[in-house]
Amino acid sequence: MTLPATMAYIESAGAGGPDVLQPATGPVPQPRADELLIRVLAAGVNRPDVMQRQGLYPPPPGASPVLGLEVSGEVVALGEAVTQFRAGDRVCALTNGGGYAEYCVAPATQALPWPHGYDALQAAALPETYFTVWANVFMLGRLAAGESLLVHGGTSGIGVTALQLAKAFGATAYATAGSDEKAAACLRLGADAAINYRTQDFLTEIQRLTAKRGVDVVLDMVGASYFPRNLRCLALDGRLVIIAFLGGSKVEAVDLLPVMTKRLTVTGSTLRPRSAAQKSAIAEAVRARVWPLLDAGRCGPVIHQVFPLARAAAAHALMESGAHIGKIMLSVAA
Repeated sequence: MTLPATMAYIESAGAGGPDVLQPATGPVPQPRADELLIRVLAAGVNRPDVMQRQGLYPPPPGASPVLGLEVSGEVVALGEAVTQFRAGDRVCALTNGGGYAEYCVAPATQALPWPHGYDALQAAALPETYFTVWANVFMLGRLAAGESLLVHGGTSGIGVTALQLAKAFGATAYATAGSDEKAAACLRLGADAAINYRTQDFLTEIQRLTAKRGVDVVLDMVGASYFPRNLRCLALDGRLVIIAFLGGSKVEAVDLLPVMTKRLTVTGSTLRPRSAAQKSAIAEAVRARVWPLLDAGRCGPVIHQVFPLARAAAAHALMESGAHIGKIMLSVAA
């Protein structure tokens, strides 16, 4: 395939609101020895993209400054060290940046084939959320069959994925959401119970639902404002896994006694700064444990709305509104 010298992409003209995102033209990136060059068909919009646009989540050294952490498309060029793919393969990939573009590079070890029957939009909706949930709920949180999980933000892309995988692997799943409509959506997605956090106290509800035992794992995107109640709603040997700080990162005047008396684990992580080796290990586990579920149709992404690449600013405005249920996507090429 003859590749063009330039491509369309979305430029972030400084930190600010969605309006700083503007269509631009720039050079097609060149793959390094261990990378694929992907002609992007679709890209996912994720909360870290919003934070990067706001100037709160800078890309790690060596990563593309262009937004976009997950894509699907066609392999059009390979680095000399890549042996597991060939030109023409359809892949989805966790990128280190650069996904809001017609062409994107990604480490070959962070790419996976499209699940059976998937189209480009469905495939692009997978890497960021499925890698994140597997790394945090199942690797750090050690969620096992027969245990219980509380997911805050159950209708986010992460929340939908966590609920589906928890159920698929034999756990009881609870969720919080910001409206009765979203709580009902959580139930449709497999949650055993859903709590409208605007009208109900999630700690009180979890104690009621579990006969005061508590849950084994909490996946939290809120942070400081939920921290004391998260500790109190964990069961003996429970694990709190924090992946975002929508409610702040600094906690004051918290009683840590439950950490000792219930032998709690408080942990968390971010995905983007992890090493290539760590991301490769996550990808291998996801392909071995999760891809068979996707191939069989037992779980899968929920896509709320699709925008053309040039309207990335509108996609970001929708994400910030919180009105979506599931994934927000960009269609890049037919």
